[in-house]
Amino acid sequence: MVTLTQLEYVVAVDTYRHFANAAEKCMVTQPTLSMQIKKLEEYLGIIIFDRSKQPVMPTDVGKLVIEQARVLLRETKKLEDIAQGYHENVSGRLKIGIIPTLAPYLLPLFLGRMMERHPGIKLNIKEMKTQDIIMELKKDELDVGIMATPLHDENITEDPVFYEEIKVYTQFGHVLSKREAVTAEEISKRDDIWMLADGNCFRNHVINLCHNQFAGAEEDILRYESGSLETLKKMVETEGGFTLLPELAVLELSARQLGQVVSFDGQIPLREVSLCYVRNAAKRDLVEILKATIRNAVPEEMLEKERGTVVEWR
Repeated sequence: MVTLTQLEYVVAVDTYRHFANAAEKCMVTQPTLSMQIKKLEEYLGIIIFDRSKQPVMPTDVGKLVIEQARVLLRETKKLEDIAQGYHENVSGRLKIGIIPTLAPYLLPLFLGRMMERHPGIKLNIKEMKTQDIIMELKKDELDVGIMATPLHDENITEDPVFYEEIKVYTQFGHVLSKREAVTAEEISKRDDIWMLADGNCFRNHVINLCHNQFAGAEEDILRYESGSLETLKKMVETEGGFTLLPELAVLELSARQLGQVVSFDGQIPLREVSLCYVRNAAKRDLVEILKATIRNAVPEEMLEKERGTVVEWR
C-alpha cells in the first residue's frame, strides 16, 4: 500500500538529490526515510532512484512516479485547506468540566493550541470532581466532561479519547524503586502508600487495581488525605513511601524523579479518559474539534487501548 509519507519522502529526495539532506528536511532519520522509499519501490516493483550516481538521480520511471506524487500531495493539501477553513469558521461556547487529576497535566498540552487554531470557539472550563461533573451534565450546566471512564451511567454518553498507564512513584532509595516491575498484589500488602482523599476517582482506580486490599484498612494507611497528586508526590519525596500516578503526571517528572518510577508487571493497568456528555447534538462540531485537538496533543502510544487493561473505578 502506498502512503502519503512515502510520497513525501520521494519528493524530498528528488528536491534535494541527497538522502541525508532529505531526511533532515523531513525530520526523520536517514535509515527511516531510505527504508520507506525502498518499501515503496518493492511495492511498485520499480526503482525510483539511481543510487549509484551522486547526486542521486531519478530513473525514467521514477520521474513519472515523482511527478504523480507531487500531484497527489498537492491535492491532499487542498483537503487540509478545506478542513482548516471549516474549523476556522466553527464558533460557539463550550462549557467543559475536567477532573483535578487531569486538569494540571492535560490542559497545558492542548488548550493554547485549540485557542490559537479555533479563535471562534469560546471555552468555559471548570475543575470539578467526577460526581459534580455528572450532575452538571445532567442539568445541562456543562456541555462536556473530560473524565475517567467507564461510568456505567446509561444517561451519559462516553467517547474514549486516550488511555494513560498507571505507574508507581517511590521515594529515592525505596525498596520498590530498585525493582524493574512490581505486581498489584505486592503493593497492596504495604502500609506506606499515599492515596488521594475520598471523592477522587483516581483513588478508586488504586483501590480497584489492588483488588480492594486497601479498602478495609484505610484508617491505618491514609496518614494524610489530599485532593492533589502534586501534594502526594511531595509527600513521597519528603516523608517516604510511594504513591500511584497516571501517565500524564509522570511525563512532568524530572530525569532524577523518573528513576523513582516503576511499572507494573504483566498486563499494563490503564486509566481510560473520555469526553462525556448527555446531549451534544447542537455542539457536536465543537466536541469533535475538542477531541481531535486532545488526541493530537497527547503521546501517540496513549491512543492505544490494546497496550493494557482498563482499570474500572466505579
